[in-house]
Amino acid sequence: MANPSSSSPQRTVKLYGQPNSPAAYEIRDFLSRSVVEFLWVELTCDEDCQSQLGLPVLSELRLPIVEFPDGHQLFSPTIQEIAQRLGWVSQPKFKEYDLSIYGAGPAGLSAAVYAASEGLRTVLVERQAIGGQAGTSSLIENYMGFPEGISGADLAERARQQAVKFGIEVLLLREGVKARFDNNRIYVDMADGNKMIARANICATGVEYRRLNLPDEGKFLNRGLFYGAGASEAPMCEDEHVYVVGGGNSAGQAAMYFSQYAKQVTMLVRGSNLAASLSDYLIKKITATDNIKVLFNSKVTDLMGESALKQIEITDNKTDTTQQVKTQKLFICIGGLPNTDWAKDTHIIRDKSGYLITGSELLKKGRPPATWTLDREPFYLETSVPGSFAAGDVRRGSVKRVASAVGEGAMAVTFVHKYLGETQ
Repeated sequence: MANPSSSSPQRTVKLYGQPNSPAAYEIRDFLSRSVVEFLWVELTCDEDCQSQLGLPVLSELRLPIVEFPDGHQLFSPTIQEIAQRLGWVSQPKFKEYDLSIYGAGPAGLSAAVYAASEGLRTVLVERQAIGGQAGTSSLIENYMGFPEGISGADLAERARQQAVKFGIEVLLLREGVKARFDNNRIYVDMADGNKMIARANICATGVEYRRLNLPDEGKFLNRGLFYGAGASEAPMCEDEHVYVVGGGNSAGQAAMYFSQYAKQVTMLVRGSNLAASLSDYLIKKITATDNIKVLFNSKVTDLMGESALKQIEITDNKTDTTQQVKTQKLFICIGGLPNTDWAKDTHIIRDKSGYLITGSELLKKGRPPATWTLDREPFYLETSVPGSFAAGDVRRGSVKRVASAVGEGAMAVTFVHKYLGETQ
């Protein structure tokens, strides 16, 4: 992965595509979150095609096109193909690891740094881009050590480099789909057909963005409607009226970032104030920003447009009145739910929302669950299966902040050491 500070025009990836292309957005988002310097070249007609690519007919191209610094081009590529060309896709080096970590957000990256630095044979598995949801944040201002703030992608890239320095193995664009615990090991079936074996594991998979659950939501996905902060889309919001749904820190950070590009940013907040879910420093910034407006007690109830989003319906929760407004950019930042379906056939206990239950919360009348196999009680971040830990947003009761996730990731490694010491 590249650091923007070391990039030069000769090393820049070029991405050619049409406006409102979901495939182009996914590539922009992946490159942005992976801290790859890239140039977006919009093609709207045959003349653009001729001047930019020397090719005559736009309709005959398989778009989007990714052009690498060495001149090699990929036509309508998958994210996997792009990552392979960048040299980021590899096979596991070992048949068995001391520790497998799933999820490369703040918790997983923190665990990877500490585990690798302490000599554990560790693999970090990430199904998308390094950084998780935090990697989409345009600016994290309340993380210790960065008084001017740092983007989520840059913070994640620094952590990745640090982990790699200590010898961590990173498997990008890989996903575990089913887990089995046996013989003091976790056996994970991967989506690509391979199997991952480790003596202990940390689940740091975070959460997936909630949907609005509106009829045409899928139709407009990445065609004007986006989940998350969408930092890579901000430069394309000039002269636009952008709407951000949500009242938490991710929504507030997105609104502040978009305000630097867009003509107007409107936050749609379900509650009656920001104080319940937004950090004070962000409230002050939003209040002081002239082109940010906040609509309280509001929700999106309809999406309109043909091939792309053109208009939304906003309903006032108190009066039940509606208004229709024109917009081509709607960003959904309303929290999420954990993706823990992989645990459904195991003895791992989840709550009704799917969050992993850990430590003392597993105890009923002072006793661990019937499936618990050890004489001791579960460690603080340990699930109901010995040697399987959870850290960060995927864990029930976690504090949804970057610093807390980083702390839990490091703490989980301490308990992994204790567990491995028991099973030597």
